[in-house]
Amino acid sequence: MKRIVMIAAVLALLVNACAFGLAEDGETGVLDGIRARGVLRVGTAGDYQPMSFLDPETGTYVGFDAELAEDLAAALGVRIEYVKTSWPTLMEDTLAGKFDLAICGITVTEARKEQALMSSGYFGNGKTVLCRAEDREKYTSLEAINRPEVRVMENPGGLNEKFAREHLANATLIIHDVNQEIPGLVASGEADVMITEIMEAGFYVGQDSRLAAPLIFEPFTRDQLGVLMPKGSEDLLSFVNLFLEEEKASGRIEELAEKYIYRYIRTGEEQEAA
Repeated sequence: MKRIVMIAAVLALLVNACAFGLAEDGETGVLDGIRARGVLRVGTAGDYQPMSFLDPETGTYVGFDAELAEDLAAALGVRIEYVKTSWPTLMEDTLAGKFDLAICGITVTEARKEQALMSSGYFGNGKTVLCRAEDREKYTSLEAINRPEVRVMENPGGLNEKFAREHLANATLIIHDVNQEIPGLVASGEADVMITEIMEAGFYVGQDSRLAAPLIFEPFTRDQLGVLMPKGSEDLLSFVNLFLEEEKASGRIEELAEKYIYRYIRTGEEQEAA
């Protein structure tokens, strides 16, 4: 609680500075609107373990990014309201203003920055392989996966599908609408490989001994996760960037990473070594 109060105090200075600058032009900024409303609207697909996942049993959002979003709302002094989006409609919903910002394991890309605003990166990300444990020695390169007999399963509309189409044109691509079901389908033999991010691969290996992530420390790409918001939200972007720096400096990002990612990766490594 003390950490949140301290961050809120620091960020309040930025809020006041932004509000002062905007008031000179007689305009109301995005931050002013959020604080006046008392609600931060956060877009999320809710299907991405361990980042932002809608728990069907409790009806609540859980994960690294869910807690990060709660920290952000607390720093703003408002409550959080989740707005459901999807990977195919993420950019469309962002530009339409259906929410103030989106936090759900979103990779910072130049294409996204051309259309909208993205914060500075707050956590390392990268595309890697999720496969059955018995195939951990088989799928250790793009060349080994990029074959017609290899079934690659991805959810629609996100960067995983885009990566598969660009780099695995010879493989058999299967599109499955429910992202969180794909690891289980790989484990049961309905598909051979899922291309996904380091954190998702590590999470599912830790959950299911039938799965392996042989390239988890040697991903195909190295990127950063960021917060997405529409253009015109520059005052909110400045606030978010400062907030993320405070979260890093306080050790909060590492705390969340340990809770939701690293321990699952270690569990998966122990299972693979057994």
